[in-house]
Amino acid sequence: MLDFDPNSAPGEDTGVFGLPHEEKDAAFVLVPVPWEATTSYGGGTSKGPAAILAASGQVDLFDGEVHRPYEPGIFMRPESKEVRAWNKTAKAAAQKIIKHGGRIEGNKSLQKALKTANDLGGKLNEWVYRETKALMDAGKIVGLVGGDHSVPYGAFKAAGEKHGSFGLLHFDAHSDTRVAYEGFTWSHASIMYNAMENIPQISRITQVGIRDFCEQEHEFTVALGDRAKVFYDRDLAARRFAGEPWTKTCQEIVNTLPKQVWITFDIDGLDPVLCPHTGTPVPGGLQFAEALHLIALVAKSGRKIIGFDLNEVSPGEDEFDANVGMRLLYKLIAWTFVSRGLRKARE
Repeated sequence: MLDFDPNSAPGEDTGVFGLPHEEKDAAFVLVPVPWEATTSYGGGTSKGPAAILAASGQVDLFDGEVHRPYEPGIFMRPESKEVRAWNKTAKAAAQKIIKHGGRIEGNKSLQKALKTANDLGGKLNEWVYRETKALMDAGKIVGLVGGDHSVPYGAFKAAGEKHGSFGLLHFDAHSDTRVAYEGFTWSHASIMYNAMENIPQISRITQVGIRDFCEQEHEFTVALGDRAKVFYDRDLAARRFAGEPWTKTCQEIVNTLPKQVWITFDIDGLDPVLCPHTGTPVPGGLQFAEALHLIALVAKSGRKIIGFDLNEVSPGEDEFDANVGMRLLYKLIAWTFVSRGLRKARE
């Protein structure tokens, strides 16, 4: 760091955000997960981590809200060739199922394809669990960069074992609480169902921006009772239209969270104008500044952000989606550092 100038352009061999850190020196380690096996509409999210990395050198490291957020060290691991290979095989198998709407009764070939996709999805979960658990045990703060939204399951499991009870702050257009959508146990549309059913350390989930969900998903979140609070996009918009300050709304959201929080951010929780190539865009959603204001209030509330995942960034012909994604990523890291006492927020 002695020769590092945060005001200059990034060098050719620098890491994420143009930073010179190595993993051993970094407080924060990003794990890319190039996975989109069960994507059922648009594709390309497996290219998200690489696109975010490539765009990240364009960020200005000085931050108007957090004192030098890069100083504790940020490192992004290389993509796993093994995960890439699993994704290719699993996606090819899954596409056969998706073309038939998940109806595979009596078709041995499709049943075999479903088993392949599900087995590789389970394998991916174990890989994510091992990688994140080892990093957490080494004292690192971990962020996942997807990929579709199925990827953080193993990290949720590792976080529960490391930190104990915690809550999920879930930004998304979709509830993601379907039961094995299209037959895929580890579908991107089933991640929150799997998490709430199988990981006992997750004490509650707070969902923000939800605007596209089926009746089964609505019934599931209602049945969770006090373990779930959903801030639907329509209700957030109505409160804005009525003149309620966004800070007041955000404070209500923050008040639903326990002391330890994992942020799980599907970029389609934002207005799709900001992420036009994401896999399943839905009109509506949060503005960039609104999402960041909520995250900042979580950090300032005294709650501890134990980690996060950012998913569903799908690059288009230009780098706009990746540019928005990498800026959101940088701010997530900054506010996570604040919540952990490693950085201070500016007054």
